[in-house]
Amino acid sequence: MKTNFVNLLSGTLLSLCLAAGANAQSQMANTAPLQPPAAKKNPKQLTMHGVTRTDNYYWLNQREDPEVIAYLNAENSYLKQKMAHTEALQEKLYNEMRGRIREDDASVPFLENGFYYYTRYEKGGEYPLYCRRKGSLTATEEIMINGNEMGRGKGYFSISGWQVSPNSNLLTFAVDTIGRRIYNLRFKDLKTGKMLPDVITATTPNVAWAADNQTVFYTRQDLQTLRWDKIYRHQLGTDPAKDVLVYNEPDETFYASVGRSKSRKYILINSGNSSSMTSEAQYLEAGNPAGPFRMFLPRQKGHQYDIDHADGRFYIRTNDGAQNFKLMSAAEGNLAKASWNEVVPHRPDVLLEGFDLFKDYLVLQERARGLTQIQVRGLERRRPLSGLRRSGLHGFRGA
Repeated sequence: MKTNFVNLLSGTLLSLCLAAGANAQSQMANTAPLQPPAAKKNPKQLTMHGVTRTDNYYWLNQREDPEVIAYLNAENSYLKQKMAHTEALQEKLYNEMRGRIREDDASVPFLENGFYYYTRYEKGGEYPLYCRRKGSLTATEEIMINGNEMGRGKGYFSISGWQVSPNSNLLTFAVDTIGRRIYNLRFKDLKTGKMLPDVITATTPNVAWAADNQTVFYTRQDLQTLRWDKIYRHQLGTDPAKDVLVYNEPDETFYASVGRSKSRKYILINSGNSSSMTSEAQYLEAGNPAGPFRMFLPRQKGHQYDIDHADGRFYIRTNDGAQNFKLMSAAEGNLAKASWNEVVPHRPDVLLEGFDLFKDYLVLQERARGLTQIQVRGLERRRPLSGLRRSGLHGFRGA
C-alpha cells in the first residue's frame, strides 16, 4: 500500500518537499552542484502525413534495452540524492495522509445468483481481497482471490476483470505483473479452491462467460499500441494457442470489447470510435457459443449506439437524429430501425450518457447543466417497454 500511495501522491509531495527544502538547498550552495544525467541524442527521422520530424530521443521507447534501463536508474539516483534532505518530511507527510485513510475498507456488497459479492482490504495489506457469502451477509466468508498472497514479492501487481461463471462455480480473473495493462487470464474452481491449468497470456481483462460454464470470450490487444482489436473464444481444458478468433476489428481507429447482456441471454461485441462518434454491435446467444455473431446494425459514420437486452427486448441508446442521444427498444425478432419504439426521447438540454436495466427499473445516467445525475424510472412490466410510469420517477444528482 505504501508504494502505491507514495506513487499516487508523488507530485504533491515533490512540490511540498521542494518548497520546504529551499533553505537547505541554499545552505549547500557552496558545495559542488549535483549534475543531472543527460540522455544522449540519437536522431531518428519520422514521417507522417507528408511531414518529417526529427526525434532525438526515440531510442528511449525501448523498454527492455539495457541502455534505457541504465539511464532511468541514473535519473532515479539523481532524484534520490537531490531530495535526500526532504526524506524526513516525506515520511511525515506520508504518515499523515495514510492516517486519514481507512485501511480495512470494503465495498458495498451486491447480490447475484444467491451470493453476496464484495471487495475488502486488510490493515497493512497492499492489495484487495475478492470475497463472497452464500445466501446471507452473515454466512461464512469465501475468499475467491487473496491479492495480498498473490502479489507478495512482486514489483507490480494488479487484478482486474474478475467474472464468475453462470453456475457460480468457476472464476476467471486477469493479472498484470508488468504495469503496462498486459494481463494473463487465470481460472479457478470455486468448489475446490484450486486453480485450473488454463492460462491465457498477453491479453486484456475484458472477458465474458458463455451459458455452458465452459466457454469464455476474451479480448486481445495490439501489443504495441494496446488497442483492443481481437475477440477470441476459449474452451476450458484446451490449449489457448488454438483458441478461435471470432472477431478482428479492421479499423485501426476502433476499439473492440465483449460482454454479456443484462439478461445474460446474449454475448455482445461492441466496436467503436468515440472521436468519430461511430460504433457497431454484434450479438450471439450465450447458449450457443460456437455459433456465428449476428450484426445488430452496421456501422455508419456519425451514428453512435450501444445496446443491452432484457425481457425479450433490446434497448438501444442512439444519437440517430438525436445529438444528445435517446433510448429506443426493439423486439428480439424485429430489429429493423423502423420498428424501434421510443423509450426516452431526445432532450436538447440533457445528455443521455448511459443506461442500466433492472427487474422493475430503468436507470439513466444523464448530464444536465454540466452536472451528472442519476434518474430511476419504474417499468410497468405488463405494458410495452416504451411506456414508462412517469409517476414512478425519482431523480438523484451527483457531482
